[in-house]
Amino acid sequence: MFKSVAVVGATGAVGTIIRQLLEARAFQAGAFKFLASSRSAGTQLTFAGQTYTVEELRPEAFDGVELAISSTPDEVARDFIPDAVRRGCIVVDESGYWRMDPKVPLVIPEVNPHAIDRHQGIIASPNCSTTQMVLAMKPLHDAGRVRRVVVSTYQATSGAGLAGSRDLERGTRAKLAGEDFQYELFAHPIAFNVMPQIGSPKHKGYTSEEMKMVLETQKMFEDDTIQVCPTCVRVPVTNCHSESILVETEKKITVDEARRLFAATPGIVVMDDLDKKIYPMPINCDERDEVFIGRIREDISSPNGLAFWCVSDNLRKGAATNAVQIAEVLAAKR
Repeated sequence: MFKSVAVVGATGAVGTIIRQLLEARAFQAGAFKFLASSRSAGTQLTFAGQTYTVEELRPEAFDGVELAISSTPDEVARDFIPDAVRRGCIVVDESGYWRMDPKVPLVIPEVNPHAIDRHQGIIASPNCSTTQMVLAMKPLHDAGRVRRVVVSTYQATSGAGLAGSRDLERGTRAKLAGEDFQYELFAHPIAFNVMPQIGSPKHKGYTSEEMKMVLETQKMFEDDTIQVCPTCVRVPVTNCHSESILVETEKKITVDEARRLFAATPGIVVMDDLDKKIYPMPINCDERDEVFIGRIREDISSPNGLAFWCVSDNLRKGAATNAVQIAEVLAAKR
């Protein structure tokens, strides 16, 4: 058991879910503290029946803290995490800043828990769109070695933060009322629209979000020969990312075998009956911790291809749940 645990970014969307999960899963620690920016410092919150005052995120706030679970912007993680580690704290980080650092393990507990043992004070949690895809790939890779993935994502506005969610709600209301609306975050209207760009231009016409899916997948599987071709799209859905995934394997995997492999994998739920119109959708995967898979079918254009549909709550398994699961693995090793 850790003597002291901190939640960093405790009042944000992901930080709030981290707090809820720690309480619901009865995570054991001698003490908890909750940290946030100066804007949120002083806020009162309730955790496990006790009232806590949110403290300002400062280096000295980590004195005596053994474990921190952090959800902050990249530049904040860049600045504070080294100070926390120097004070003897292990940090499970949700930001994108440390993910590709070769000294920092990038971890999904159901996929590569062994990597946790290599940490030097920082453990990174992957991007939300990568997380659900890699978890879905894991049983197929173990059974037939994945060589190539073509993925198109349909990403909810919650993945862009609170401002993204506000843009969807307020923009939709304005559109229905026939009123003009000045979007706060998005460059184009998100109401009744889709935008085929998430992130900045990065590499050969791919965006930063798309390159995360490429590089993070290869890092977690420790195999840079796995080819990934992603297209990331923002859609007018409040929460839960959906993905259309085509996997090509070295060894052929049949639909029946794939269904058995998915069903036997911790963290995956199969919802797959096209005749009965049963398949994962954001509306029935919201506030769930699993990755949901359906529409499993052979690729009729490739002998070793398998296509499927994948949905997951991007704020939970794509962020908060994965970080808490990493913390649970760390706690079990003490």
